[in-house]
Amino acid sequence: MDAIPVLYTYFRSSSAARVRIALHYKGISYESRPVNLSAGEHLGEDYTRQNPEAQVPFMLIDGNAIGQSIAILEYLEETRPERPLLPRDPAQRAQVRAIVGAICCDIQPLQKLRMLKTLPEDQRAEHARKVIAHGLEIVEKMLEKTAGEFCVGNNVTLADCCLIPQLGNAHRFGVDMSPFPRVCAVEANAGALDAFRQSHWTQQADCPPELRK
Repeated sequence: MDAIPVLYTYFRSSSAARVRIALHYKGISYESRPVNLSAGEHLGEDYTRQNPEAQVPFMLIDGNAIGQSIAILEYLEETRPERPLLPRDPAQRAQVRAIVGAICCDIQPLQKLRMLKTLPEDQRAEHARKVIAHGLEIVEKMLEKTAGEFCVGNNVTLADCCLIPQLGNAHRFGVDMSPFPRVCAVEANAGALDAFRQSHWTQQADCPPELRK
């Protein structure tokens, strides 16, 4: 239990960013071990031996090896409940998980690197824009019923940990954000918090210098 957690990550992975945000928000120290997805490091024998899914994020924590970002987030919430990322109210918890699902199940898998590589290169950006814009239309309608300063009420939750990295992809692929005022308001509020700033892809050790802000 005393060993520092290890997070296998990639600077542009929105899935890994979800976990980085939660770790910073909860004040959990961790060791970051970058895995270059573009260079195929995730497919190497040493990595797939411990993580057969060959993806990031992947975490070593408390003697456990955990893949999948949502599983990691839930584990952190259950074992380190300080600065909670789930509301106490069961209905609000369900709202958080619904937004998480809309992002992590319905948007991100359709525009992840593995998916985009199945398309001709000249079609990838347009495909990603359409998928993300359609998904954000749904999230915007969900936030009409749930949002305060953040996705659900006025406290940071797992929904915000998932939404903000997805918006990084939206900006990267040139999605028009003007139809999503509530989404943009949440993004602005999150951007004022250290946990989100520190977790941004441009602030990661493996981000190439030419891409840093």
